[in-house]
Amino acid sequence: MPPILPVGTQVVSLVEVRGPDGRPVHPRGAVGIIVQAPGDYWHAYRVRFPNGLESALKRSELAVLSQFQNQAASPRDQSMPDRLAEYNLYDHVIYRCVIGSRAYGLDDEASDTDHRGVYLPPARMHWSLFGVPEQLENPENQDTYWELQKFLILALKANPNVLECLYTPLVEHAAPLAREMLDMRGSFLSKMVYQTYNGYVLSQFKKLQADLRNKGGVKWKHVMHLIRLLLSGIGALKEGFVPVQVGEQRDQLLAIKRGQMAWDEVEKWRLALHKEFDAASSQTRLPDRPDYQKANALLLKARRLMVAD
Repeated sequence: MPPILPVGTQVVSLVEVRGPDGRPVHPRGAVGIIVQAPGDYWHAYRVRFPNGLESALKRSELAVLSQFQNQAASPRDQSMPDRLAEYNLYDHVIYRCVIGSRAYGLDDEASDTDHRGVYLPPARMHWSLFGVPEQLENPENQDTYWELQKFLILALKANPNVLECLYTPLVEHAAPLAREMLDMRGSFLSKMVYQTYNGYVLSQFKKLQADLRNKGGVKWKHVMHLIRLLLSGIGALKEGFVPVQVGEQRDQLLAIKRGQMAWDEVEKWRLALHKEFDAASSQTRLPDRPDYQKANALLLKARRLMVAD
């Protein structure tokens, strides 16, 4: 996953830029500067263009200007065909699921359907000089598919988004190999859930507290998902699986999203959850580390299956 670009970075828009009225203002390729960076990869940047217009663009819709220029000037782009264009990598998706509000049970009429999953390219593509991307992103519908190896590495690191992919109840497609992966999903869980989930929530709440002091407000949807993440992490440590659906906590979480719960009350709940998380970490039956050997065996099997493809 690429790092967060800092404020002041010059970028190129990879999509058409539209104004507040939805009309096109700048064509694809417009140059702007980042004036506000998100706290994580999945949220949008605020980019200001030469005419003063500011637009929200996701990382997949941006390229760093210097890198864009270098790529355009490289010999490969001038004289060598883009071999990846010969393939539709989405044809190699072996797992597709729904995460986000619909999977959590927090959706409403305006909620998007967020697809995530895994793709497995043929060996001839993987071994070529051109290689394959670690993830596929569709800017139009914001779908994301990780290459299998990248997905397994993130799962072993207890990445919350990837673990939710493994445990979501909304699975739309799973090839036989993906079914094997789902059958062994418990092998990815370890005490690292505590460090990953807890650390992320702590860092993000510090930023939210700063926003509250400096700007007088916060993004309540983001606050809701941080509380939900804590609940999910506690459930994983206690139960040995990742609870994706929020269940009986739904009304409280939606109250946060709507700004109907006072910040002091949210903070009190968060601190109580951190305390519960600490206790769950000391009592969990999860291993110290995930089963790297089992994950590696699955990857090797997948690579062998794709040699003849």
